Amino acid sequence: MARRKKIYEGKAKILYEGPEPGTIVQYFKDDATAFNAEKKDVIDGKGVLNNRLSEFFMTGLNQIGVPTHFIRRLNMREQLVRNCEIVPLEIIVRNYAAGTMSKRLGIAEGTQLPRPIVEYCYKDDALGDPLVTEEHIAAFGWASQQDMDDILSLALRVNDFMSGMMLAVGIRLVDFKIEIGRVYDGDFQRLIVADEISPDSCRLWDIETGQKLDKDVFRRDLGSLTDAYSEVARRLGVLPKSNVAKPTLIN
Repeated sequence: MARRKKIYEGKAKILYEGPEPGTIVQYFKDDATAFNAEKKDVIDGKGVLNNRLSEFFMTGLNQIGVPTHFIRRLNMREQLVRNCEIVPLEIIVRNYAAGTMSKRLGIAEGTQLPRPIVEYCYKDDALGDPLVTEEHIAAFGWASQQDMDDILSLALRVNDFMSGMMLAVGIRLVDFKIEIGRVYDGDFQRLIVADEISPDSCRLWDIETGQKLDKDVFRRDLGSLTDAYSEVARRLGVLPKSNVAKPTLIN
């Protein structure tokens, strides 16, 4: 059987042509990157954990009526997703100050924000995904005003869902990043949550201890990234312990 045609390879995933029209196979790699890929490593089992966790979150969103690109998981590292046109923005929702917000505004990490704050970054690795305003988005035609209204609504609904789910297992959702895709049904366009939702794209802190359970473990050399992601999966009941400890690659 011929290998599927590769469409795109990013820092953490590879996209292949799907088995049916309008579908894509999304493969999760073990590669870890930080600081715009200046720091790199391969973390055994990371792709397996992110595949299962993203499946868990996307399935939950679909069940509550938040549309996503997720169709089904194919194996330990791959999932079938709907092909969509990605809006060239990263949508960041912040519940607590951390990372670049703390640096930009001089707010101590961990400070609870008055309300969830939504920020937008232009997706361009060469530019370091710069922060942009709605004025930039409108002026350069990256999204319409209706798109922005829908994106804001989707982002806040994802935040409500994820915050509640994490709180139930003793984890604080500090912030997260999502991407949004456009799909077309005839002449009708709608927006859906795309890419992934995983500890790679969220900041997750233990409520009691403040222990980081996300990619900051890798960014800041705080221990084992696989252990941190496995702890999130364990609390959510996503993977049995035996599978978390020694994930198996299935192509």
